[in-house]
Amino acid sequence: MSSQCSLCRIALENVSVTRGGQTLLTDVNMHIHCGQLTVIIGQNGAGKTTLVRALLGEFTHGGAIRHVDSDGREVPRLRTGYVPQHLAFDKEMPVTVEDFLAANFTRRPVWTGVSRRTREKVVEALRAVDGEALLKRPLGRCSGGELQRVLLALAIHPTPDLLVLDEPVSGVDQNGLKMFLDTVARLKAQHHMAILLVSHDLSLVQKYADHVALLDKSVLIQGTPDTVYHSPEFQRIFGVGARNLQSTRIHGADRWTPRVTSDAADGEVPEA
Repeated sequence: MSSQCSLCRIALENVSVTRGGQTLLTDVNMHIHCGQLTVIIGQNGAGKTTLVRALLGEFTHGGAIRHVDSDGREVPRLRTGYVPQHLAFDKEMPVTVEDFLAANFTRRPVWTGVSRRTREKVVEALRAVDGEALLKRPLGRCSGGELQRVLLALAIHPTPDLLVLDEPVSGVDQNGLKMFLDTVARLKAQHHMAILLVSHDLSLVQKYADHVALLDKSVLIQGTPDTVYHSPEFQRIFGVGARNLQSTRIHGADRWTPRVTSDAADGEVPEA
């Protein structure tokens, strides 16, 4: 893998998306810089996934999305890695993690066997995400966190200029989530790649993000996690302040409430 990407930033300039006569995004302006983890937050329906699909070229958009190098020149071919929220597959298929990755690294049918060269590529990709122990694991027997680690290994081979993570750890436990984000942070430091993460976990966003953009069809506010989380816009959207946040999934929707602290357990109300 190359150690550095060729990109400096992705510049979104007045990006708008209209589909079926409905405006999904309007006048989105932001930069996604290399060497930074940029996180998009917002309520359901705010346009987060629409923005991702526009970035991936799946949705036609107005405005401009420019890929610029450190000298201000356009990058004609952007290498993009993508980790989706879910992978739809038959969990009973007799496919191992090695088979799954090998099928993406070679044109040779995996049922004929995996060559030594391809296996080396697979091991290298898994090593980059601390997933070597998963090599022979049946894909359908991987936990949610393990599966996302496999998808991350696939997304960063070869090393992308832009890594897009669309709620990749939804439903993963806190330990698996922390391991995934620790790996992402290490990749960011090693390869200086631009990383865009869509996430609902506000407390972990506050810990890992370099730049946060609060979206509600347009960017309401962006900046450091503290800047965004202490803003009136954040309070209006989520109804609580920046500290002691936790997410509870109720009937498919996220509810944000103050995290119970030891003081609260003693009868004091935690600050919002």
